[in-house]
Amino acid sequence: MNMEINPSEYKILIVDDVMSNVLLLKVLLTNEKFTIATASNGRQALEQVDKENPDLILLDVMMPDLSGFEVAQQLKANPATAEIPIIFLTALNSTADIVKGFQVGANDFISKPFNKEELIIRVTHQISLVAAKRLILSKTEELRRTIAGRDKLYSVIAHDLRSPMGSIKMVLNMLILNLPAEKIGDEMYELLTMANQTTEDVFSLLDNLLKWTKSQIGKMNVVPQDVNLVEVVDGVIEIFNMVAGLKKITVRAEKPEKMFVTGDIDMMKTVIRNLLSNALKFSREGSEVVLKMEEADGKAIVSVQDHGCGISEEGQKKLLHTDTHFSTFGTNNEEGSGLGLLLCQDFVLKNGGELWFISKEGEGSTFSFSIPLKK
Repeated sequence: MNMEINPSEYKILIVDDVMSNVLLLKVLLTNEKFTIATASNGRQALEQVDKENPDLILLDVMMPDLSGFEVAQQLKANPATAEIPIIFLTALNSTADIVKGFQVGANDFISKPFNKEELIIRVTHQISLVAAKRLILSKTEELRRTIAGRDKLYSVIAHDLRSPMGSIKMVLNMLILNLPAEKIGDEMYELLTMANQTTEDVFSLLDNLLKWTKSQIGKMNVVPQDVNLVEVVDGVIEIFNMVAGLKKITVRAEKPEKMFVTGDIDMMKTVIRNLLSNALKFSREGSEVVLKMEEADGKAIVSVQDHGCGISEEGQKKLLHTDTHFSTFGTNNEEGSGLGLLLCQDFVLKNGGELWFISKEGEGSTFSFSIPLKK
């Protein structure tokens, strides 16, 4: 099925050294509303291609000076004209001639003497392919611009909001540390705690959004280095001790004294921070989160286990897929964006590892990732 086209928008170059053939083709195609250009030999054809920039060439094979095969070879060798489709007009019907025609770049053949209906169908088919290709290129470019604009917008929003949110977060942390409930009352302290948690969530979302955008547009490079992963884990746990304390959650780490890996330290911090943040968010008050580190098959394995609400089977199918959005609420109605785990998966893969999980609704989840050990 041909794509619907407006013939008047397309130009066809007819090349034949027999003037009667040129005139007949011109009449037939003009009646179909195509714009027509002509040439009577191979050299003139090359000049007309440069001048007229046709959408399709009907090219006679047997011509003096330059044959149709030679003209096609020159056109296909030039990047500016290589994509112009060519239909050969020929009385040569041997298999060898047809094979040679396709080898030099033919898109189709029309045998002489040609049939009017066959000519129109073959020409219309090639023009439809040209129109379809242009539409695809146009839509692809439109999509590229849309994605680039979206990513730039995300990056600007995340970058411009991150700094003031960081300042607010720091002030709220100081207030919570210096204004215990006994001084300001339980109700005010709870409001302060809620504001602090909300600020933490927004700051984390902005940080993830900024990193995700940079990663997707290729502006975040992996900087591998030898790192003691135990120190990275300890640093992240220390950051989340206050958040865990507010929900009376115990964070227990099962880890060796040292575990050296090769990877990007900032990306690893982001992965561990997101996994621990999610575990705390979806854990019940007074429960325990276990962070476990072990070695297997030349890789470090880090697992974060919670005993919280778990993920439904339907939700598990959507998790870790960029084409399906999945987010839910924590045990204290903390809102999730679904972006953090996608970022984790992206960073882990960039560092030569894997990310996986097991979960049971109502019982909790365990998220794990691997990263190569230092050689």
